[in-house]
Amino acid sequence: MTSPTVHRRPLAHALFDISVVTKGLDGALEILGGVLLFVVSPLQIHNVIRSLTEHELSEDPRDLVATYLRNSTQHLAVGTQAFAATYLLWHGVVKVTLVTALLLRRRWAYPTAILAFLLFFAYQLYRYSHTRAPELLVLSIFDLFVIGLTWLEYRRLEARHGFVGGNLRQVESDDEGAA
Repeated sequence: MTSPTVHRRPLAHALFDISVVTKGLDGALEILGGVLLFVVSPLQIHNVIRSLTEHELSEDPRDLVATYLRNSTQHLAVGTQAFAATYLLWHGVVKVTLVTALLLRRRWAYPTAILAFLLFFAYQLYRYSHTRAPELLVLSIFDLFVIGLTWLEYRRLEARHGFVGGNLRQVESDDEGAA
C-alpha cells in the first residue's frame, strides 16, 4: 500500500502568503482610517482617545501606550489631519491593489510591489529621521521582510512555472496541494 504524496510548501512561500495577507489587512485598515479622518474632527478624535485612555492613566499615569495616544492626538491640526487622511487612503489603496494582484499571481505585481514597498520604506525612514517614532522602524523592518519574500516568491514562480501573457502559467498544481 502506498501512501499519498505529502505536499510541502516552502517556508518562504508560506511566509510570503502570511505577510502579503497581513499587508492587505493593514491596507484595508488604512483605507478605513483615512475615511474616518476625513469625517471626524480633530477635537472628536482627541475626545475619543482621552475617554479611552482616562481609566488607564488614572491607574498608571506613566502608561506608555495611553500617554503616546493622548499626546499624538492632542495637537492634531486640521491640515495635518487632511494630509494624514489622504496619505492613509492612498497608501491603503496601493497596498490592497498590490496584495490582490500578488495573490492572483499577476507578473507585473511582483516588481511593482517591490518598488512600492521600497518607496514606503524610504519614506518611513525619512519620517523616522524627523519624528523618532519607533513604530516607523518596525514598519520599515516588516517592509524589508516583505520585499525579500516577494523577490523570493517571484523567482520561485518564474523558475517553477514561468509567466505567460502577464499571468502565472500553471504547469502543475503543486501550490494547491496535488496528491
